[in-house]
Amino acid sequence: MNRSDYYGQMRKLADEQRSLIGLKGPRVLKSDLRKLFKHHGVQVDLWPMPGMVTQKSLKNLRGAYMEHPESGPCVMISRDIPDEPQIFTMAHELKHHLADRELITAFCHQANTSDVLEIGAEVFAAELIYPQQLFSDNLSSMGVIHGQCTAREIVKLKHETQTTLSYAGLAKRAEFLGFAPADSLKNIKWKKLEESIYGEPVYKQIIRYRRSGGSFKLPTIQT
Repeated sequence: MNRSDYYGQMRKLADEQRSLIGLKGPRVLKSDLRKLFKHHGVQVDLWPMPGMVTQKSLKNLRGAYMEHPESGPCVMISRDIPDEPQIFTMAHELKHHLADRELITAFCHQANTSDVLEIGAEVFAAELIYPQQLFSDNLSSMGVIHGQCTAREIVKLKHETQTTLSYAGLAKRAEFLGFAPADSLKNIKWKKLEESIYGEPVYKQIIRYRRSGGSFKLPTIQT
């Protein structure tokens, strides 16, 4: 089996998992992933455990899958990364349980991304969160033409769909499917661009006001 066929199998596996719990849209939450882990009998824990001193070699750990001789399969997810990377990492580790259980017990560092199993896990995770066909349909419905997708349209897509796939993941998908020219969506300051289009998020306004010693009131909505 060549790599292309293998990655295709991983996308198919991800689609099967979406169907298993009735996922329809591109907004997948941690609670959705926990349903899948529960279905497959996999324990999920945040890392490091409270009071635990992390070894230097594990500082960059985002997630890990392992088989405990007594308690069975377990996934550890870094508690120090934001929600979207946590969701992606959970999906990534789910692939290891479903497809690689007999092959590996893997600590998944960023340095492992060239490995075929690791790339397969990335493909699986992206498909589980935002299937390629749905992504293509959504961009096409926005009037985006192949080869002409811009960073602003990626921001608009994420805003309108509320997908939990990261900007980096969306950009990679757009280039891979030919919606955007190769390397045209690299080095984009996504959050800055998002704020230039949709304004500063309320949570940032609250943080700024609190740090300045002021108070913040939500705007009154007229009915």
